[in-house]
Amino acid sequence: MTQGIVSETADHVRYLTINRPERRNALDNATKDELVRACVEANADPDVWVVCITGSGDRAFCAGRDLKELDAERASGARIASPMDETGRNVHEVVLETYKPTIAAINGAAMGGGLELALACDLRIAADTALLGLPEVRRGMGANFASVLLFRLIPRALAFQLLYTGEPVTAAQALSWGLVNQVVPAAELPAATRALARQLVRGAPLSLRRYKEMAVKGCDIPVPAALRLNAGPNPYTSKDREEGVAAFVEKRQPRWQNQ
Repeated sequence: MTQGIVSETADHVRYLTINRPERRNALDNATKDELVRACVEANADPDVWVVCITGSGDRAFCAGRDLKELDAERASGARIASPMDETGRNVHEVVLETYKPTIAAINGAAMGGGLELALACDLRIAADTALLGLPEVRRGMGANFASVLLFRLIPRALAFQLLYTGEPVTAAQALSWGLVNQVVPAAELPAATRALARQLVRGAPLSLRRYKEMAVKGCDIPVPAALRLNAGPNPYTSKDREEGVAAFVEKRQPRWQNQ
């Protein structure tokens, strides 16, 4: 049986690839569960400092929910659950709460839940051939994650445009909106993603985790409370803080210990 998620680790970066190219990397129940498990494992692994998510092939990053499976469930009389009412953890929430920097490498179409998966990541780098859209309004669905997070990422009118019309935007348009960080030629996407990931792992891993936890947990609380939140590991008293200062003074690259 084909793996729904292929996991590889190199130089402190965990690369997770949705491996269903014949279904445009749509997320069926099994693959959603695999991706949740893979993110939980990456979050717990001290050797992983950055997580990258992409899709296999060059047609799609992720087409969202596998609608053929959803229709089969309806036909069988199975209970259809709302996104936050499923028996397992919500995949988008798990990605958002992976407390290490996350990168979405958008190698093709990112539609519906696939775009929501990219939105759950911290950074988004897209192939120039990619299309990004939320067609849920044409499927009678709710874009539950995007309808909350999108308004925190781009201007309100642009968020409503994506949601109300269901029309996709090009990678160049997404870049102009601030929806993605970078657009590169499709053939250069894997190399550009690795370069970005390597740039991130040059930073102190405890600092990276601190930034992520403070950003996620402090986003919606008053500034005085957020400043006192003290979420994530404490880099100020760490060995890596000592090493970082010593490396600066000695004019050399730091050797991080993640402690």
